[in-house]
Amino acid sequence: MSNYPLSYKLSWLPRFLEPSLSGDRQGFAPAAGTIIEPPPVRTVRLAFVGDISAVANRSATQCDPAIATLLGSADLVVGNCESPVVERPSAALGTKLGIHHAMTERFLAEALAAVGISRNKLVLSLANNHALDQGFEGFDETVAALERLGIRSIGAAAGPVERLAVGPLTIGFAAFTLWRNAGAAAFAARVSMQGDPARWLRRDAVNLTCAVPHWDWEFRHFPQAETRALARHLAAQGVGLIAGHHAHVVQPVEQIGKALVAYGLGDFLGTAFARQPWPGRIGGILTVDISADAGTRGAISAYRLHPFMRLRAGDHERLVPIEALENRMRSKVEGRLTAIFP
Repeated sequence: MSNYPLSYKLSWLPRFLEPSLSGDRQGFAPAAGTIIEPPPVRTVRLAFVGDISAVANRSATQCDPAIATLLGSADLVVGNCESPVVERPSAALGTKLGIHHAMTERFLAEALAAVGISRNKLVLSLANNHALDQGFEGFDETVAALERLGIRSIGAAAGPVERLAVGPLTIGFAAFTLWRNAGAAAFAARVSMQGDPARWLRRDAVNLTCAVPHWDWEFRHFPQAETRALARHLAAQGVGLIAGHHAHVVQPVEQIGKALVAYGLGDFLGTAFARQPWPGRIGGILTVDISADAGTRGAISAYRLHPFMRLRAGDHERLVPIEALENRMRSKVEGRLTAIFP
């Protein structure tokens, strides 16, 4: 039913246990950069977070105040809703084993409050391989739950692009997944798998087009050649900003012409078992400042990848900046980040 290659399936557990640093390391950008000099007078800030799930959290996450302040500084936060939002899972056994994902509306609300994300400033993508883990009914229940919470969603099959006003700018968000855990026809009925901007790009309608893809292979720090080729294709078609998910580990940043690509932000809330090896517990928050000045309106002014760590705290996770880690763990994490970001 899924569309994963056999080699991908066979490598999932080994790569989960030991996330890979192999792959092409050429051509990537630093973890932070200034693109417009002098900086614009007026900017809009977007913050992108990784996958959000309840798999590794039985109660609300704890969050260091510095991370909450960072997220609170954004005009809009964009993340991936990795778990269907349902009150009672329809796939009970699979959910208990962690094969199928689910989280309650209450858990999501409490988690967002704990990390300082305002619901009216949040956009969640539904375009991911777990979208139908609780069936069609679970997908529809998720959409309804997000509406009740006042959270906007993107990535449904009905229309991949959502045009949102963010301060004085209009930004088009296009979410899609390359992976699915269900049959092709069933998935296409609810979830966007439209990775070709020729089908949805309207340059005259927005100041900036942002793609939010669920792509690449899991637990690999460097993206596959096919993923980088798709990023180049999106950029050539006019997509100016790409923030990806699915790898569950932090991946590098690349500038392609005027476009910025963050290939993978890791998990924001753990998605693969309560405990996992430390490289998979590194996450990233990408902040992007967009110019609202007349001459450079819609252009990326500056960006920064803010790494953090998800530490275990009883039945939930605790999000802390890298600077707050104990010496030995901090040294290991900083070494891993140095290997990823030039």
